[in-house]
Amino acid sequence: MSIGKSQLPIPITVAALLASVGCQSAQRPTTLLPATQASAPAVRQNAAPAPAAKAVPPIPDTRPKPDPIRELVEKVEKEYQAGEDSYQAGQIETAKQNFDRALQLLLESPFQIRSDERLEREFDRVLDAVNSLDLEALERGEAVTEQKSEPAPIDEANEVTYPVDPNIRAKAEAELKATHSDLPLMMTDQVASYINYFSSRGRGTFENALARSGRYQEMIRRILAEEGVPQELIYLAQAESGFHPLAVSRAGARGIWQFMASRARGYGLERDWWVDERQDPEKATRAAARHLRDLYNEFGDWYLAMAAYNSGPGTVQQAVKRTGYADYWELYKRNVLPRETRNYVPIILAVTIMAKNPTQYGLENVVPERPVPYDRVAINYAFDLRLVADCVDASASTLQDLNPSLLRWTTPKNQPFDLHLPAGSKDRYWDVISVIPSDMRVWWRYHQVEPGETLGSIGRTYHTPAKAIAEVNSLAEEDELPTGSKLIVPVTPGKYGSSSDAVKYARRATPYRVRKGDTVSSVADNFEIPAAMIRRWNRLSGESLRGRHLLYLHLPLPPGAEEDLAGTSKQRSKNDLQADGNKNKKVLRHKVQPGETLYSIARSHNTTVAALKQNNGNLATLRPGMILLISPSVR
Repeated sequence: MSIGKSQLPIPITVAALLASVGCQSAQRPTTLLPATQASAPAVRQNAAPAPAAKAVPPIPDTRPKPDPIRELVEKVEKEYQAGEDSYQAGQIETAKQNFDRALQLLLESPFQIRSDERLEREFDRVLDAVNSLDLEALERGEAVTEQKSEPAPIDEANEVTYPVDPNIRAKAEAELKATHSDLPLMMTDQVASYINYFSSRGRGTFENALARSGRYQEMIRRILAEEGVPQELIYLAQAESGFHPLAVSRAGARGIWQFMASRARGYGLERDWWVDERQDPEKATRAAARHLRDLYNEFGDWYLAMAAYNSGPGTVQQAVKRTGYADYWELYKRNVLPRETRNYVPIILAVTIMAKNPTQYGLENVVPERPVPYDRVAINYAFDLRLVADCVDASASTLQDLNPSLLRWTTPKNQPFDLHLPAGSKDRYWDVISVIPSDMRVWWRYHQVEPGETLGSIGRTYHTPAKAIAEVNSLAEEDELPTGSKLIVPVTPGKYGSSSDAVKYARRATPYRVRKGDTVSSVADNFEIPAAMIRRWNRLSGESLRGRHLLYLHLPLPPGAEEDLAGTSKQRSKNDLQADGNKNKKVLRHKVQPGETLYSIARSHNTTVAALKQNNGNLATLRPGMILLISPSVR
């Protein structure tokens, strides 16, 4: 990860320049005049005392004093206005990037947001703009795909300090002599320490990564060979990510090869509203191989190249310049590299040595996973992944696994994308998708008929006339539908959506006080809000809410509810609900209406999402027409 230099604010730069000039003036040699001959002063009798000198008031400094907060707000405002202009021009993705940069300027500044009214006001304004775009995306059916990101294993390994086991080191040194490797392998105390770690506490992580390597090993080794770099660099990916395309480090690096966003762009990996190619295993492998090759050409040493891959070439160049040593172990000894980088090379060497000698470390029974075959389809239009899943008789999660670079339920609009489908399903995909108009592929659905369903009941479910369904499928409205048959449903945009498409969210955020044991997922589950949106609204990166006292949530609104000016839905008061609950404690039956969520139903009946799930067999998905059992409880 490379570290960029931030520009100094202009007033600070000018001050620094003036100070520099002042120092040079102070050091300039002075001209010495010849000394005059000293003579004793004449003594004056009864001399009158000299009048006291009048104090001269200091000249006030009228120059404007630097105000770093004002300068920061001006920079943020510039990005904010650019975002507003892009939004008005219909360039939604560009607007999001502008607003995101504005937020980053605020969050990465040395100032506490709530410490200054100007910062607080600007932060709230920008955050509202970002959230508004996210809410629009939810309502258009472009909700963030709920990718279950994995913590990058390298983070945990970097935190441990394990003792050196003399027996482990002796065995490793003996084995190393017979180990062939294009990447130089050395045994040091640091390497032996990590072999001890991966043989004990970190063994589960190591074995899981070794098993997952089977999915990508053939592809990675082919690309490493094509780019002319050592095959052993595959173990860099094992140490970094455990071969999880969705691995995310605490620093924000992503993918199998843990690219930071800025470095990824330099090697052609795109990142926008729709796609993050750092999570594309094949494209990221090609970029990583080229980056490592460039670093080796720069430093002439694979250990220094790996160190630069971790902390950026500038960091390693500075360390070499300071010490005069272009040798990783000398830089290690002199402690001139960041702590994470000092650990990085020993971790990779330990993983390499163990993976190349599985029998010695008891790994011979780890079975590599098989590569997942897929069909590749080149497209340049948007459609809903759930529609594709129905077309090819697969689950939406299978489509997500095959396309980990997709950030949303929909493929990119008006840009090329290589879609991966389950092997052997390409023809079936073309058969179905070709009869759906290209501009309707985000909205239309492919429905499998369940027992007892009719065109009328299906039409009510999707808010679509039965006649329209019949026409698209060349049926008569009175035809019986065979159970298990599939129908194309021409949904009118905005009228129906699975998941969050049909849900309306409050425009004004509601504060939620975090309770002990809460996680992002548990809060999302309780309020029927996508966890990814909670993270985005609150600038969170993982599951933990440790240290957070408040979350800001845009609550889902019940069907038909409208927001008042205060941002709350117009519903009966809590006192009314409590009164109803006291009057009637018997179990109720509720028929699910299109657009309702567990949260909206629970709120309407003065109960909780957890109670609803418990009363209804821990259900996870709602369908219109379902009958739910509800036991009201006063809260």
